[in-house]
Amino acid sequence: MIGSVLIGLCGGVLAGMTGVGGGILFVPGLAVFLSLSQVDAEATSLVAIVPVAIVGAWRQLGYGNVRLRDALPIGLLSLAGAFAGATLADTLSDRALRVGFALVLLFAAASLVRRALGTADTPARASTPEASLEAHDQQPG
Repeated sequence: MIGSVLIGLCGGVLAGMTGVGGGILFVPGLAVFLSLSQVDAEATSLVAIVPVAIVGAWRQLGYGNVRLRDALPIGLLSLAGAFAGATLADTLSDRALRVGFALVLLFAAASLVRRALGTADTPARASTPEASLEAHDQQPG
């Protein structure tokens, strides 16, 4: 039970702070600390992330950081992808899922490091919802 509490708290903080989704902590935590198989860890993470995503999105919406015109089509189209991915995950071996998950994490980590060390032309984080909306309005697209 202590493992579940720590995984939940750490995943929630990480998701709320970075938006990466608690699954980055939930899946490895469930597999390593609670000894779940990879497919069970991934499935459990999907259920566990729902309240985290709702609260995190609600708070970020309040700060003016959510781009609904991007989020809504991505969210709606990902429904078909989630269905297909869950079906595929149920047919793959545990080892294939672990390796695939590790590769996704490595790719994400490398992309984030490259972006953090580079001189990306992303706008600075706004300190108020009004400043965030103003920065959003100045973005192309």
